Amino acid sequence: MRNRIFAVFAIAVLAGGGLAYGTYNLVQNQPASSAAVATQPVVVAAADLQLGSELKKEDLTVVQFPAGQTPEGTFTQPSDIIGRGLIAPIVKNEPVLPSKLASKEAGAGLPPVIPEGMRAVSVRVNEVIGVAGYVLPGTRVDVVATASPNQERADMTSKLILSNVQVLTAGTRMEQDQEKGKPVQVTVVTLLVNPEQSERLALASTEGKIQLALRNPLDQTAPETPGVKTAALVGMARALAPASRSTGSARRSARSTAPAGPVTQTVPMPEALPTVEVIRGDKRAQEVIK
Repeated sequence: MRNRIFAVFAIAVLAGGGLAYGTYNLVQNQPASSAAVATQPVVVAAADLQLGSELKKEDLTVVQFPAGQTPEGTFTQPSDIIGRGLIAPIVKNEPVLPSKLASKEAGAGLPPVIPEGMRAVSVRVNEVIGVAGYVLPGTRVDVVATASPNQERADMTSKLILSNVQVLTAGTRMEQDQEKGKPVQVTVVTLLVNPEQSERLALASTEGKIQLALRNPLDQTAPETPGVKTAALVGMARALAPASRSTGSARRSARSTAPAGPVTQTVPMPEALPTVEVIRGDKRAQEVIK
């Protein structure tokens, strides 16, 4: 009985070993079924690059893309585009495409970014006017101007003068302080406008004050506003209009019901002019609305 078990066990071991050896030889003799995937070099950005930047060697790198899967128009060598300017920002590892590059003759900087028929106008801003730093390149803003046509505070008016304007650049630059003669750092925002808008923007920034209003880029509306004066802002305009109409009606009614007789001439009392309280810091003053 033991001899039979040993014989069966020996046959099983020999059969398993022979099968394993045959399988090994079969696998080794099989040709490679899969070939290496073909690739293609593509020039991409080595870091985030801003609008108007001039491409340098360290700004670019080459990565391998699967052949046939690269975007149309990509470059294979950094030397083909070094020295050209960007007309649109590029993020790290993004392929550099011709649509985001200025022509070879245009150079770098802001001029190649300006479309034909448009102008770039820079205005000085502070943290309030610049919407607390949220005005960035590519955002869109409305421009509100505050000025008086006759230098009277009562006629000071705020009016929306430009709508849906694109911001080209936003940053700081050094200028000379006119009083102390020392260089100071100022914040400047450059807007893309047409020639007529550039005239309005220049006049508003010279004759009054401007304020930028940040807007949703998906909102393409251009509302027409009448503007607002100081009297309307504090509610004086509405209060004065009904009062003047009621006073005129009372005077006409008095003239129609007065009995005939000797006329007594009376000296009318001067009417009190409306005033507005103006607070400047810790000082208060009464301004008469003429």
